[in-house]
Amino acid sequence: MERKWWHDKVAYQIYPKSFYDSNGDGIGDLQGIIQKLDYLKDLGVDIVWISPIYPSPFADQGYDISDYYNIDPSFGTLKDMDELIQEAKKRDMYILMDLVVNHCSDEHEWFEKACADPDGEYGNFFYIEDRKEGQELPCNWRSYFGGSVWEPLPGHPEKQYMHVFHKKQPDLNWENPVVREEVYKNVNWWLDKGLAGFRIDAIINIKKKLPYKNYPTDREDGLCDIALMLEDAEGVGEFLGELQRRTFSQYDAFSVGEVFNEKPEELPDFIGDGGYFSSIFNFSTNVWGGSDKGWYDCKRITPDAYKKCHFDAQRKVGNHGFYSNIIENHDQPRGVSYYIPEGEVSLESKKMLAAVYFLLRGLPFIYQGQEIGMENLPVIPVEQVDDISALDQYQVSLDAGFTPEEALKIISLRNRDNARTPVQWNAEKNAGFTQGTPWLMVNPNYTEINVAAQEQDENSVLSFYKELIALRKNPEYKETFVYGDVIPFEEDRHNLMAYHRKGEKDLLVLGNFQKEEQKVTLPSEGKNILLNNYPNAEIAGNQVKLKDYQVLVIEL
Repeated sequence: MERKWWHDKVAYQIYPKSFYDSNGDGIGDLQGIIQKLDYLKDLGVDIVWISPIYPSPFADQGYDISDYYNIDPSFGTLKDMDELIQEAKKRDMYILMDLVVNHCSDEHEWFEKACADPDGEYGNFFYIEDRKEGQELPCNWRSYFGGSVWEPLPGHPEKQYMHVFHKKQPDLNWENPVVREEVYKNVNWWLDKGLAGFRIDAIINIKKKLPYKNYPTDREDGLCDIALMLEDAEGVGEFLGELQRRTFSQYDAFSVGEVFNEKPEELPDFIGDGGYFSSIFNFSTNVWGGSDKGWYDCKRITPDAYKKCHFDAQRKVGNHGFYSNIIENHDQPRGVSYYIPEGEVSLESKKMLAAVYFLLRGLPFIYQGQEIGMENLPVIPVEQVDDISALDQYQVSLDAGFTPEEALKIISLRNRDNARTPVQWNAEKNAGFTQGTPWLMVNPNYTEINVAAQEQDENSVLSFYKELIALRKNPEYKETFVYGDVIPFEEDRHNLMAYHRKGEKDLLVLGNFQKEEQKVTLPSEGKNILLNNYPNAEIAGNQVKLKDYQVLVIEL
């Protein structure tokens, strides 16, 4: 595998609306990010991915872009963005933006021109089909946010357009080479500005199964899960390969793809040497226990299933390339509230969860607030829910016969608002996020969980993340943590997630995924304890007693 500049880096995702507000309007902004760069540098972060900051009507929190060449005024200006890139470079840090090109906003000039003249040039920028009253839809695909992917074209009741996400997010027609040229031109424009690369949003969706076809229905609405279409569609690699050749490879840029359904044999194409992307996210634990019926039918992941997902993913990727490893992002609940069994979230279990994912082979990503152990919101009234997917699933739960109270409890675990509440900087008003009124409610636990308190506490979750990052970057162990193999240890043992990182060194990561103690026999005598989430560890020869959610990293 060819060695690249980003392999030994640590990445951090910023959801800008909720990160830090510099001007008191209740919305985080670019100047707020600039003011916190030293905080990120002190944490040990190298790469900063910023979720969309382009002009947008915010039907889907900025993932509906109306202008790819500008910054939304709520976040600042292009001048602010230039300043952020320069300030990051001064600190040897790299800035990534979100690349959202499966769809744009219905307020983008391309779509407005398509609506003005559906049969003209811009009509072919989208998937537009004739629509006759009483006739079936072109296909029965269900959008990610519920309902059909087909919507009447504004001003043209005789026509309809496709949107696999929100109806204000019309899908771009990647079959049209003119559309692809526009995308490449925009990507290179940003890379010329000094951007280090992109996180690529929902990119597998750019290839549709054509001609349209129906799939088996799975709900009363007569529609099908769009994943069936994606599994059936072939040829996305031609688009992705062209994107890579025309943009990323010209700049040695870092690219990380949001890819959910790659096949094992396709991994070298995606992330091998010269692959479509530098890396793709490992979502194996996030999709476990899903259901076509809705959130109400999803299973809660167990510690043993969590371990299996990670080890299976590591075996699948092998030495083909690097996964980007996460426990949460802007689209998911808080990892500590989701992966740690209910009632067992503690200082120790938060640290254990951090270590066992962070030290796997691949690029570790931290999502804002994760480093202080931010948690899910309590159950909140439906009027306070902002997430459009949670609101859809609330209705799905009601339709399935659940009471409003039960439906609220169901959506509370996976509501995307959990990860989008403002970062908790201190115990002052609005958690120190803003002097104004926050755009989204602050988690009520901010007085106990916040950056200011944890910076002063060497036993805090924040201090532990700093230790983790320092360990991964330690010159003595970096080669092993970055390039060494992952070899599971006592893989079948209940509620123990343990593995070797083997390279120049033999390092053993032991995570006790339960409240009860576990005794473990080491494969050889421990030489050094490199990391421990307790003040001390009991090792007698090659015997270790792991306390409640204890994690150890041992040099053998």
